Amino acid sequence: MQKSLRIGQILYTNVLPVYFYFQQERFEDQIEFIRQVPATLNQAMARGEIDLGPISSFSYAEHASRYVALADLSVSANGRVGSLFLFSKKPIEQLNGAKIALTNTSATTVNLLKIILSKFYDYEISYVTQEPILADMLREADAALLIGDDAIQAVRRGGDLHVYDLGELWHQFTGYSMTFAIWAVRKEVLAEQSELLAEVHDSFLASKRKTRENPAPLIDYVHTHFGGDKQEWAQYFQGLQHDFGDVQRIGLLYYYRCAAELGLLPAPATVDLWQAGGRQTNTTLTR
Repeated sequence: MQKSLRIGQILYTNVLPVYFYFQQERFEDQIEFIRQVPATLNQAMARGEIDLGPISSFSYAEHASRYVALADLSVSANGRVGSLFLFSKKPIEQLNGAKIALTNTSATTVNLLKIILSKFYDYEISYVTQEPILADMLREADAALLIGDDAIQAVRRGGDLHVYDLGELWHQFTGYSMTFAIWAVRKEVLAEQSELLAEVHDSFLASKRKTRENPAPLIDYVHTHFGGDKQEWAQYFQGLQHDFGDVQRIGLLYYYRCAAELGLLPAPATVDLWQAGGRQTNTTLTR
């Protein structure tokens, strides 16, 4: 029997603070978690196969008329991210005319790279999309983009490549925060499951607060299951933001404006927020 809410979860560590203390047993008979990479979750959400969850912020813009964002939840960074890397055989200053391999697991970050290289570097680049295996991607390309745990593991293995953090590049050129994923809900679900949705939203927010107040159990968990150094994981989670306040929304609106200027979106999108008790309007981008 189908449960009341089908909730997506990205198969990367960057969303774990929102899920780590989620009270799943409280909703045992009411919700189902569907765990996939971002690109697959985006497609499932668009087809109506999941009801809510973290989707790529670019995918949100593509379907903004059908979605509402849950207030105060995102995957963002105001500078270095630590899991979104361009791996290049030569310095970025020499990439004009290059061929770049893009991971097939992303929507927001692949378009962020296109914005950075086109708008800020004024480069002409040819792109190809591939499975996120760095050695294969670089066999015929000059550079490769990886995200999430694939990117973290590739950096950990080291090598003589030039490595660029896309959140850092974005902040360097714009001064803005960058939001990579938004917890979105399909609009038809709001009317059908508003009470349950409010309880699930509260549990997500409580998990986020608890991991922020005491990140040690989360860091122990990822160290055990994903390897690496505890201090590196601590720095990684410190650099991530899971809020969705004015800082994050303004940066995201500018990203949407840039994407529209380059024809990646048909028009700049806005984000409609929902929280228990009603909806609230988005921050306006004045720049």
